[in-house]
Amino acid sequence: MTAKPVSTPVFSIDPIHGLIDEPRRIIVSGLAPDELVAISARTQRAGGIDWMSQATFMADAHGMIDLTRDAPVGGDYAEVSAMGLIWSQQPVDGASAELFPDDVMEPLLTKLTAETADGVQAEAELYQRFAAQGVERREIREDGLVGTLFTPSGQGPHPVVMVLNGSGGGINEPRAALLASRGYQAFALAYFKAPGLSPFITETPLEYLEAGLNWVRRELQPKDGFVAVSGQSRGGELALLLGATFPDLVSAVIAFVPGAMVHGAQGAGDPARGGWQGATWTRGGVPLPHLWQDNSAVHWHPWAGDAPPSRHHSVFFEGLKDRELATRARIPVENIAGPVLLISGRDDRAWPSSLYSRMVVSTLRRHDHPHLVRHLDFDDAGHAINLPIVPSTQLVRVHPVSKVPYTNGGTPSGNAKANDGSWRGMLAFLDEVSGSAGHQRSQANT
Repeated sequence: MTAKPVSTPVFSIDPIHGLIDEPRRIIVSGLAPDELVAISARTQRAGGIDWMSQATFMADAHGMIDLTRDAPVGGDYAEVSAMGLIWSQQPVDGASAELFPDDVMEPLLTKLTAETADGVQAEAELYQRFAAQGVERREIREDGLVGTLFTPSGQGPHPVVMVLNGSGGGINEPRAALLASRGYQAFALAYFKAPGLSPFITETPLEYLEAGLNWVRRELQPKDGFVAVSGQSRGGELALLLGATFPDLVSAVIAFVPGAMVHGAQGAGDPARGGWQGATWTRGGVPLPHLWQDNSAVHWHPWAGDAPPSRHHSVFFEGLKDRELATRARIPVENIAGPVLLISGRDDRAWPSSLYSRMVVSTLRRHDHPHLVRHLDFDDAGHAINLPIVPSTQLVRVHPVSKVPYTNGGTPSGNAKANDGSWRGMLAFLDEVSGSAGHQRSQANT
């Protein structure tokens, strides 16, 4: 009897090098028809922690597997997805939460392995960059500001986006670097939990953010004076608040999973200054009214030390029942003097970002807002809408400030689709309202 020939898998990846928002075509050939092959993907992320996924595929009649065409027959994801092996990754240690590299100027390396039932292996690598060739990074420590500026290659001036993090604080360098790679000068500004700043969000002065906006306009000389503010979660609340408070300084607002109200300090609050119910924002030294300020309808909150509920957003629905307080805590978005983009997940379990976004849209419509208003609301997506083609599997996390576990919601697949759709929707919005084809100009530099 003639021995069955042993197949030899061969990888083809196009492109091998690219920005993190670029999907790749991953093909394995050299297989027998209908042969089963396990493909794994391992990526080293922050702190040297490995993230890994695996899925099994069946080769077609030509002995080929194409991840842009073929769904796995088993494994960590279950649909046709060109980059499913990336977004379905989990940390090997089971505890890591950091998706990005320690240095955003260095690419993430993913090692792919294909293994046949006979134990024959093939290996390949792909690289995901945040910073395109020519993007420059500069730490900013001026006017009391703490942030990082990313400047695109090519002659300016460029439209500018100020990038704000959420209740985890710090500096959102990955998003700013990728925005610069798509042609926008991006200033990632910290407002707490960064060197020289408070470790808590409590009593953050809006004057600090105003100083950041003035610095951007004075020092960066934005193209056509365009300065957008983009924020995530508490940063989304802040982006709307800045647009409403300083309309002459903010050209457009991009609010990811935002609040439509001013909220208390919540999980990022200073325990010595009111904790959850402490004031978050001040202006002129006076705290802004917020939804937890002697709220008559709320008798519990999700981080009181008990086992956390799976839907933290329930307390926010309770909070809105105090209508008088909700009216005083409402962000006056009708004062925004530019376009507004709202991005939310319909299964957001941290707070009701879909409802909050709809409330903002409704208010703007009632006031005949003269600028573009767009709301991207994603099915099966939770609170952690992130950059495209990163792991979307961590539905439960420990808050980086309070250290209390909470639930983001969504499904890994739904979150991955929202990551991709929100990023592309944001670029389209920015290109439209800034009059710039910024991300198209920079593609030659990737």
